[in-house]
Amino acid sequence: MPFSRQRILPAARKVKDLEKLLRLPYAYIVLLDMHVAQLQPIVQLAKSNGKKPIVHADLIEGLKNDEYAAEFICQIAKPAGIVSTRASVIAKTKQNKLLAIQRLFLLDTNALEKSYTMFERTQPDYIEVLPGVIPHMIAEVHARTGIPVFAGGLIRSVNDVEQALAAGASAVTTSNTALWKHYVTDENGRR
Repeated sequence: MPFSRQRILPAARKVKDLEKLLRLPYAYIVLLDMHVAQLQPIVQLAKSNGKKPIVHADLIEGLKNDEYAAEFICQIAKPAGIVSTRASVIAKTKQNKLLAIQRLFLLDTNALEKSYTMFERTQPDYIEVLPGVIPHMIAEVHARTGIPVFAGGLIRSVNDVEQALAAGASAVTTSNTALWKHYVTDENGRR
C-alpha cells in the first residue's frame, strides 16, 4: 500500500500552499482547484520536487468531468492518481493504471446504498469519505466494501485526524496547513 506510512494526504488549494507543501517531506499530495492551463505545469512542478501528485479531476476549471477529461489528465499531465466522484473517471483512471480515488459524500442512507453498488462496479483503489469526521461511517464503508478509506472534509483538528485514523482510515486528506506540519514524519515514520 503506497500510503502505509503517510497518514496525512495534504491537499493544496492555492499555489502558495503548494509552495509550502513542496518543502515538506510528504510523498503523496493532492492538487485541488486549478485551471486546465495550470494542470500540466503544476503536476510537473510537484513531480520535479519528488512528489507524487494526485489530481482532483472534479475541481479543474475549464475541463468537463468525464472519461475524456480523465484520459487527458492521465496522458498529458501524468499524475500519480486522480480523485473524482464520477464512476467513468474512476474507470478511465484505472484503465490508465493510475491510483483511482473515488469520493463519497455522506448525504443519506439511500445515496450511501447506491454508492456501495457503484463501488462494486468501479472498484476504486481508495474511497475518500466526506465528511471525514464521522468515525463509525469510515469503519462501515471500509467493512462493506473491503476498499481502503481516506477521511476528508471538515477535518479541523488533531483530534479529528486521530479519530478518523482510529476508525480505520488509511489516511486523512486535509488542506489545513497546520495539520500538515503537525504530522510531518521522518523517513522512519517518526513524528
